[in-house]
Amino acid sequence: MKLKYYLDTCIWVDLYEERTGYFDEPFHDIAWKLLSLIKEKNHKIIVTDVLFIELTVHHSIEQINGMFLPFQNFIEKIISTKKQEKEAKKISQERYLPKGDVLHAIISRDHELIFVTRDKHFLKLRDIIKSLKPEDLI
Repeated sequence: MKLKYYLDTCIWVDLYEERTGYFDEPFHDIAWKLLSLIKEKNHKIIVTDVLFIELTVHHSIEQINGMFLPFQNFIEKIISTKKQEKEAKKISQERYLPKGDVLHAIISRDHELIFVTRDKHFLKLRDIIKSLKPEDLI
């Protein structure tokens, strides 16, 4: 069975910017290992319109396409719906969370995706989606 992984914006940025953690944890290497494992097992990597928009805040379209290029044969694209956006707006206002984060969670829930992040906001969304760190999967 092919699994589908939805990597939050922070994981892609870890990979692209070769980031490390506060205690020099190799976030870049961990992200690369996870993506390599997904590719090796012929699973799918999900890319959404929400992810793409978030990445464009600090990266050019060319840079973003470069991030995805090594995995292009394993990428599946999903577009958020108006219904999901409406639900995300409501929850984001109720819980004082970024709408984009809530939308990531809702998309993950609706498509039964494995959601991977380091963002602590998702701890407040555990009733919607279970989130995992990359190291939980490698």
